[in-house]
Amino acid sequence: MNPQGALHLLISFVFDLYIFLMLTRFLLQLVRADFYNPLSQFVVKATNPLLMPLRRLVPGYGGVDVAALMLVVALVLFKLLLLTMLVYGSVRVSPLALLVATVTELARTLLNYLFWAIILRIVLSWVSPDPRNPVTLVVAQLTEPVMAPARKLLPPMGGLDLSPILILLAIQLIQAFFRL
Repeated sequence: MNPQGALHLLISFVFDLYIFLMLTRFLLQLVRADFYNPLSQFVVKATNPLLMPLRRLVPGYGGVDVAALMLVVALVLFKLLLLTMLVYGSVRVSPLALLVATVTELARTLLNYLFWAIILRIVLSWVSPDPRNPVTLVVAQLTEPVMAPARKLLPPMGGLDLSPILILLAIQLIQAFFRL
């Protein structure tokens, strides 16, 4: 039996789920996605309990939801502290090491988020659902800011859009280069 491993898995899952929702909220506002979409409304309602009190203290800046970004960073930091305490029994970590670990985990999370969003967009293009489907719309709105520049480098050929391959390769290269 490994109760410590089970607790580690549970803590990681709960924090990763909420970090995913909060990151989605931040990115939806960053790309100015449709907030009347049912999926967007779910994300807003799921993230409001922690975000609304913080918004009173931290205003947005230039269209960027600074409070949501701060909350994502705080959740990643708190997750790392909890897991460190679980594994080592205490939190004897230098502030610099904690800062590097937080930035690394945040970068890894963002790159994985983007990777899986593009994979989902590829799968949805194969299935060809209704273009007004809430999931299809949100995924397209989240990935389009990355896909549009890639399409300029690699335009559709013969009806095939190969730009997602370019983006996925770039993500893999960044992860390999920085060992994320």
